[in-house]
Amino acid sequence: MIDFPQRRNDHEIELVVVIGREGRHIPQVHALEYIAGYAIGLDMTVRGPEDRSLRKSPDTFSVLGPWLTTRDEIPDPNNLRMSLLVNGVLRQQATTRDLIFGVQRLIEFASTFYRLHPGDLIYTGTPEGVGPVIAGDVMTCTIHGLGTMTVAVARR
Repeated sequence: MIDFPQRRNDHEIELVVVIGREGRHIPQVHALEYIAGYAIGLDMTVRGPEDRSLRKSPDTFSVLGPWLTTRDEIPDPNNLRMSLLVNGVLRQQATTRDLIFGVQRLIEFASTFYRLHPGDLIYTGTPEGVGPVIAGDVMTCTIHGLGTMTVAVARR
């Protein structure tokens, strides 16, 4: 839902890691053991001068779905194809191996700052191709092995 139609609102497809067990200071070699599963995430962003955490926080901006894919169903989370279409036009296409940090490194890094708990979500980052959406657009997000979710953009 677009609360600020006068501002640019961008889509960002991301792999989302769902934490399954509590941990702190988790080494990369054990990081996958702390994962319950994965989902597709849309990390929407309204552009502007505010701090990024505020610009990513409006209601409905952290879309998650279409379901939880368990860890055992994904042998390598660092090699998943993903794409995002807006109104049938390809905007983003990459694999998770193109991300700056792999899943294990993200878990290691995050757990050095705070304790991870079951149900915590780690949005892993987005590939190039981020672009604007407006009310009436339809986004189709796919990550190989996780499925496809379709999200219609509405205006409040």
